[in-house]
Amino acid sequence: MDPIQTADIAAAKQGDAKALEALVRAVQGNVYRLAFRMLANPAAAQDATQEILIRIVTKLSTFREDSRFETWVYRVATNYLLTARKITANDPGLSFQMFGEDLLGGLADEAQAAPEDHVMLNELRLRCTMAMLLCLDQKRRAAYVLGEIIEFDHAEAAEALDISPANFRKRLSRARVLVQEFTAQYCGLAGAGARCSCRKRLPAAMEMGRVSTAPSPEFAQAPSFAEVKKQAYQTQADLIAAKLQRATGPLTPQSDYAAEVLNIVNPPG
Repeated sequence: MDPIQTADIAAAKQGDAKALEALVRAVQGNVYRLAFRMLANPAAAQDATQEILIRIVTKLSTFREDSRFETWVYRVATNYLLTARKITANDPGLSFQMFGEDLLGGLADEAQAAPEDHVMLNELRLRCTMAMLLCLDQKRRAAYVLGEIIEFDHAEAAEALDISPANFRKRLSRARVLVQEFTAQYCGLAGAGARCSCRKRLPAAMEMGRVSTAPSPEFAQAPSFAEVKKQAYQTQADLIAAKLQRATGPLTPQSDYAAEVLNIVNPPG
């Protein structure tokens, strides 16, 4: 999130259109990244980002400056992502068992596996590691994304989720265990003995439309498959899951929402 000055917030509260637009532009990247990690779907993340930014604009007068502005933004965002009917109704309700069975279905043998340098291996890696988090219930997912992936200050993350620091630590700890155990058992990047590998999974994933032949622009700045594979093999076992989850690049939003959101909130004319 770009640095935001108290004076800019005050000016935006007073109706300064330029200050408000600058405020929205400063927070939109973090909001989009949070939404993308919670939903694992770029189109859904774009819709959620716009809705959250509208809430930020319309609720700006309620920001009392008793916390950091970034913490307040995350609180507005996580509240929407955990309570909005359109979000909760579309949650896939995955479990780690279901996801594991899906990964193992249709694994190719070595003769049919994708080439080691195939560009789509990285797309599959990114989609798989992000979709893995959908196996966490929404509350644990939010704690994991804030605490483990975004690496937000734990006390502020607890405040953003409106829970006690002790409850946040409990949610985060359980989520870490679940993700680490699943990654160690299934992910070939976490260890040679794991049951699934991107090379064996890619043919079935492409056939089912899970991965397209055109890589997603959101992942354009992600580290390469070879780079992540090398890093994973050099990482301690209990840290591999977090390392893989963070290796997505900046997840830059593909739209500048500032003008769009302000036109919705304050239509011209």
